[in-house]
Amino acid sequence: MLKRFQSLVRDYFGFSHKEARGFIVLLFLTSFCLLIPFLYRYVTDQKPVDTSLADQRKLDSLVALMQAEEAKQPQFGSRADKDKTTAEHFSEPKLFPFDPNTVSVAGWQQLGLPRWLADRIDKYRTKGGQFRKKEDLLRIYDFPPDLYDRLEPYITLKESTHSDRSGNEQFRNTGTEPYKPTERPAYTERPAFPERPAKPVLQPFDINTADTAQLIALKGIGATLAGRIVKFRDALGGFVSTEQFRDIYGLDSLALDELEKFGKIRSTVRKIPINTATADELDRHPFLSRRQAQLIVNYREQHGAYTSAESLKPIRILDAKTIEKIAPYLDF
Repeated sequence: MLKRFQSLVRDYFGFSHKEARGFIVLLFLTSFCLLIPFLYRYVTDQKPVDTSLADQRKLDSLVALMQAEEAKQPQFGSRADKDKTTAEHFSEPKLFPFDPNTVSVAGWQQLGLPRWLADRIDKYRTKGGQFRKKEDLLRIYDFPPDLYDRLEPYITLKESTHSDRSGNEQFRNTGTEPYKPTERPAYTERPAFPERPAKPVLQPFDINTADTAQLIALKGIGATLAGRIVKFRDALGGFVSTEQFRDIYGLDSLALDELEKFGKIRSTVRKIPINTATADELDRHPFLSRRQAQLIVNYREQHGAYTSAESLKPIRILDAKTIEKIAPYLDF
C-alpha cells in the first residue's frame, strides 16, 4: 500500500523516486507533531490547581487594579484604527495639482500613496524614466487603477510651448518700437550659406539582431534602456511578437511606440532542445522558474520525450499561459 501511495505522489506532483519518499516521510512527521498535544493530554493526569480563598481574593484585587489603570489610559482612535498596523495607517490624502516627473516622495504620500510605492516611482525616475502622458502612471507596477482615477484630474504635465506672438507684440511688451518696413536696410545681394545636411531618416530594423546604437537612435531610449532591451532579448532567445516589448521594465509610452514602429521581427529565435536540455538550461529562460524547469526534466525522465507543447499540459505547475509563452522557444 505504501508503494502504491508513493507512486500516486510521484504521478501527481511530478516528483522523482527519492523526492516522493522524502515527501511521505515529511508527511508522517508532520502528522505526528500535530497529534502530540492530544497524546500528551491523554497520557498525563493533570490535577486541577487548588486555589485558596485568600489567593483568590488577591487575584480579584489585582484584576480590579489593572482595570482601573487601563481606564485611566487615554484612548486614541477607533477600534478599527487600533487594529491597523503602523505600515497600513496613512493620513487622509490631500489632493493638489502635481507633475509626476517632479513631485517628491513626501508629495506622493500626501496624495495618498504608500511609502513603498512612492519610492518605486522615485527609483523609476532616477533610472531615467519619464511620464509623458497621464496614463504612463499605470505602467508603474502595482499602481492601483482606482487611485489613478482619483488623481487623474490633478495631473499636470509640462509641455514645451512655443510663443506664437508676433514680433510687434513682443516689442510692445518691452516698450520698444518695432521696425518698420521702410526702416529695414536694403540688401543688394544676400550672402549664400551652405545648407545644413538633412537629418538621416530612421529605417525599420530587425529587433532580434539590433545593437544598442540602433536602439539609442529611437526617441525615449537611452543607453541604459537600450542595454536592458538587448539583455532581455538575449535571455529570451529573441522576440516572437511585438507584444513582448511591454514586458521590458522601464519602457514608457513614447519608447514603446518608437520600438513598435521601427523594431521589426525578421529573424527566427534561438530554441531550447527540450528533450535533452538540463534543468539549469531551462531555468535560464525568463518565462520559467527553477521549480518549473526541474519538474519538466523529472517528467521527461519518467514518461519519455516530449512531442509537442500539448505534452507539457500534464505538468500541473505549468498553466496554459506559461505553456503558450514558452512554446515558441522549445525544440521538440
